[in-house]
Amino acid sequence: MRKKEDKNTRHYIDLDIRTQKILNWNFDHRDKLAVQELSDPFHVRIFITRGQYNKLEQKRLEI
Repeated sequence: MRKKEDKNTRHYIDLDIRTQKILNWNFDHRDKLAVQELSDPFHVRIFITRGQYNKLEQKRLEI
């Protein structure tokens, strides 16, 4: 089942700044994202626009 998107949806990318690799990209309701609980201090979350998120998904589907 796909998550519901609305005006409070936030899209993000999780990065490992040590290896410079993308760990994950996803979206969720902003209330659930208020506290960032990433497992490693070298992991960071960057919020992106819906359009940027859609471009990532499109490239993933092309591969």
